Amino acid sequence: MASQSPRRRQLLDQIGVRHVLLLPNADGDAVAEDAEAIEVPRPGEAPARYVQRVTGLKLDAAVARHARRGLAPAPILCSDTTVALGREILGKPDDAAHAREMLARLSGRSHRVLTAVAVQVPGGARHAVLSVSQVVFAAMTGAQIAAYAASGDPLGKAGAYGIQGPAARYVARISGSYTGIMGLPLHETALLLREAGLPD
Repeated sequence: MASQSPRRRQLLDQIGVRHVLLLPNADGDAVAEDAEAIEVPRPGEAPARYVQRVTGLKLDAAVARHARRGLAPAPILCSDTTVALGREILGKPDDAAHAREMLARLSGRSHRVLTAVAVQVPGGARHAVLSVSQVVFAAMTGAQIAAYAASGDPLGKAGAYGIQGPAARYVARISGSYTGIMGLPLHETALLLREAGLPD
C-alpha cells in the first residue's frame, strides 16, 4: 500500500487485507519524489478529475518505486481524498490560520468528500473507483473554530478536518461512505480488489 495515512492502514486491517507499506524516500532510494507537487490542482480542474488524476500519479510513482527496489511482484494500492465546496478544491491547510479560514467556510454548509482508489496488479492491469459523499457541518462559533484549529488536528487533512476525530461533533449529517470520508471507502475498495482478482 502506497500511503502514509495511518487511517488507511487501520481501515485495511479492519477488513482483513494483509498489506505492507511502499513509501517514498526509504533508505537506499536515490530518487526524490515530490508528493506536494503532485497534489497541486490545475486551473479550473474539477474535484473528481483532480482526485482521480492525483491518485493515478501517486500509483505511477509507487509502481516505479516498487520496480526500483526490485521487490517481488504484488498488487499496489493507492488512494487520495479531497474536499470540495462546490467546484472549489479544499486541500490540506498550511497552518492554523488557514485551517480556521477553511472551517469557517464549511460551517453550516454542505460539502463533498471525494476519495479515489486505484490498484495495479502484476502484469500492468489497473483498476480504479471513485467514492463521493456529502457532509453537512453544523454552524460553528468562532470560538469553536479557533479551538479546533489550535488543536493541530486539522493539519495534514483535506478540508482541515478528520471525521474520525474531534471534528465529528460538528458533523450534522452524511450521505455516502463514512470510511470514504475517512480516506478509504471499504465497500468500494473490497469490490475493486475482487475485480482485480484478489481473494476476499
